[in-house]
Amino acid sequence: MEKISKHISYTEATRSNTAKKLGIPNDPNPSQLEAMKLLAEKVFEPVRKFFGVPIYVSSFFRSKKVNEAIKGANTSQHLCNNGAAMDLDADVYGKISNKEIFLYILNNLEFDQLIWEFGTDSNPDWVHVSYKKTGNRHEPLVAYKDKNGKTSYKKYEKR
Repeated sequence: MEKISKHISYTEATRSNTAKKLGIPNDPNPSQLEAMKLLAEKVFEPVRKFFGVPIYVSSFFRSKKVNEAIKGANTSQHLCNNGAAMDLDADVYGKISNKEIFLYILNNLEFDQLIWEFGTDSNPDWVHVSYKKTGNRHEPLVAYKDKNGKTSYKKYEKR
C-alpha cells in the first residue's frame, strides 16, 4: 500500500480501532490523501528528522462515519476536508517528550493549530497539529476540561 511519507505508512495514517470494531471504512479520497501528505511533509517529517527518533502517530485520518462514531467535532481537521490533522505521542517510545515536540513545532514550523492536549503544565498527554495548504493561523492552544467536564481551549502561553 502507498506511503503517506517516508516514515508514515498508509495503514498507520488510516488506523482506527473504532473503524475496525464497527466495520466502518476509513479511507481518504484523493484530495484528503493529498492534504495528509502535505501535513506529513511540512510538519511530521521535519519533526522526525530533527529529533531522529520514532514518533507515534496516535490519530491521523478519520472518515466522517468514524468521526461521528467517536463523537468528534464536525469541524475536526482529522476529517482532512480543509487541511489535515494528526495527534503525536512521543511518550510511547520514551526517547523525547511531547513537550519537546510541541515546542519544536511552535518555534520552527508553519502550522494551522497546535494543541497541548491535556496532561500537566510540564508535558501534554499528546500533541495535536494541523496544517493547511494556505491560510494557516499559527494558533497554539491548550486543551483542558472545564468545571463541567467539557473540553475547552485557551491560548498557549509559554511554560
